[in-house]
Amino acid sequence: MHALLVEDDDRMAQALGTALAQRGHTVRRVARALDALRHVREAEFVLLDLGLPDLDGIELLRRLRTVCDAPLIVVTARCEERDIVQGLRAGADDYVVKPFRMAELMARIDTVRRRTDTHSTGTAVTGGEPVRTGDVEVDLAGRTVTVAGDEVRLTRREFDVLAMLAARPGEVHSREEILDRIWGDAFLAASRSLDVHVAGIRAKTGRSGLVRTVRGFGYQLGSPSPTSRGESDGAR
Repeated sequence: MHALLVEDDDRMAQALGTALAQRGHTVRRVARALDALRHVREAEFVLLDLGLPDLDGIELLRRLRTVCDAPLIVVTARCEERDIVQGLRAGADDYVVKPFRMAELMARIDTVRRRTDTHSTGTAVTGGEPVRTGDVEVDLAGRTVTVAGDEVRLTRREFDVLAMLAARPGEVHSREEILDRIWGDAFLAASRSLDVHVAGIRAKTGRSGLVRTVRGFGYQLGSPSPTSRGESDGAR
């Protein structure tokens, strides 16, 4: 498994590189955003520090997501809630704050890889006819979403959440069920992430009712009502 490690701190890069190599990964370490963009297409997963010298890490994350859909975990000292929300909305599959336990990070990498490997085989998403609600169409097999005929780009996890709801329209899914299915072993640390991803679906589709909150329990696919693109109601 080829890992791209984007980290400008030499000591941290050495520790991460050693841990990954011990688990059988081939590691390419880069310290600058330009090099990350140059080599990301070769990567099977990415570890990204946000504190790079040549480009803000969130902006780099957005750019990486335009050219690569490999699993990506942010590993950073930025611990403010707004930074975590920005990272998840920009396309990170997970967000780990420094300092961290190496064993926990390795477990998170395994979880993200298992989930994305499952999706790549097509076994985690039900195929068949696209699901339509209002002017929104969710193609479960093709992993695409269109609103009024225009394709909307969701992150992998945003699509996973929407696909889970669309596969069984009308059924209410508990938060625990969604977290367990989408986040797997890391679901206990991902509760806030679910709220962020639901808000992202609503904002990017411009349909506040597409994901309906069942207060105190979870979510279900709803009948979308138009909103201004970028607007979203509370995820809880």
